[in-house]
Amino acid sequence: MQYNLNKLQQYSRRTCDHSLCREYSVLVPIVQADNKECILFEVRSHRLSKQPSEISFPGGKIEQEETRLQAAVRETCEELLIDEQSIRVASEIDTLVTPFNTVIYPFAAYIDDYQGSFSTDEVDEVFTVPLDFLMNYKPLCHYLDVHMLPREDFPFEKIQYGREYPWARGEYPVYIYEYQDKVIWGITARILKSFLEIIGLTDRGCK
Repeated sequence: MQYNLNKLQQYSRRTCDHSLCREYSVLVPIVQADNKECILFEVRSHRLSKQPSEISFPGGKIEQEETRLQAAVRETCEELLIDEQSIRVASEIDTLVTPFNTVIYPFAAYIDDYQGSFSTDEVDEVFTVPLDFLMNYKPLCHYLDVHMLPREDFPFEKIQYGREYPWARGEYPVYIYEYQDKVIWGITARILKSFLEIIGLTDRGCK
């Protein structure tokens, strides 16, 4: 098989084994509400087949020939029924890689003059949480154990220690934020915590 080392000079990085990953982009929307800077959240429609009624940021799957940012903006416009011109992207923020083959690329952005609109096909409601509240809130944190579980057809005879190989283990953090009657958790809470640490310049910890 031929190779060309010159490709390294123009290469744009991807996730290892990217063909096995589901890649999504989301937007962390910063809006003005009651004269305060707030983060906007969606409550996903109860009719959706995946994660119905859960709290999320606007976003979705990256389509072919679409950049990560284009996907985040397109999905936000579709879900919130707004024009692209009302979105002012501030920055791409930390990428989230999960143990279940999902990679999420978040962007923080201002939404100007948002009037509370949303598509009822995908969203049941939207709500805002003041940034001042979030910056002073320590979320609950619990951990899920992550284990490597080889399948029965794995060639144990080819590796050191065979079936007794000491597979790595990990921890998957689950953060929980509560605001009024809303519970923000899961992937959305992980992205939120990362965003708050960026703008607060510190790891604020958990309960």
